[in-house]
Amino acid sequence: MNWYNVGKIVNTHGIRGEVRVMSRTDFPEERYAKGARLALFMPGAKEPVMLTVASHRVHKNFDLLTFEGHPNINDVEKYRDGILKVSDEDLGELEEGEFYYHEIIGCTVVDQEGREIGKVTEVLETGANDVWAVKPPEGKMHYIPYIEDVVLEIDPENGRIVINPIEGLLS
Repeated sequence: MNWYNVGKIVNTHGIRGEVRVMSRTDFPEERYAKGARLALFMPGAKEPVMLTVASHRVHKNFDLLTFEGHPNINDVEKYRDGILKVSDEDLGELEEGEFYYHEIIGCTVVDQEGREIGKVTEVLETGANDVWAVKPPEGKMHYIPYIEDVVLEIDPENGRIVINPIEGLLS
């Protein structure tokens, strides 16, 4: 079974068992919905701790969660620095033209003539559109905006992305 990061518990919040989560998901309302099951991976632990979300709210830049059976701070303090993950079975279907980050990261980016530009190493959220950090075989990093004029084809099954490198994009 594959596991995918949805957030990191960075601290507790209050005394009623809430934890502060630095979220790494585009779908917090789905991942943190009441009743959602998450796996907590602690540093050095061999097996994850399975948790069920009891409540979710947003406070400043954090998602605040409580878990069933963990009503106070003493129950959740030990979870600090743990990584919350979801299994591939629980990912859900995306609409056409949407992709999970793990499907994009690692893909080889080529231009329309098939010349390799590099591999996607990171997806950056900028607000208007995502930007892909692409590491070429040599030289400096390229930043490719995920927009229709630039990204022509995405084929995650074959690990290939075709772009139209508009003027100034790769310089």
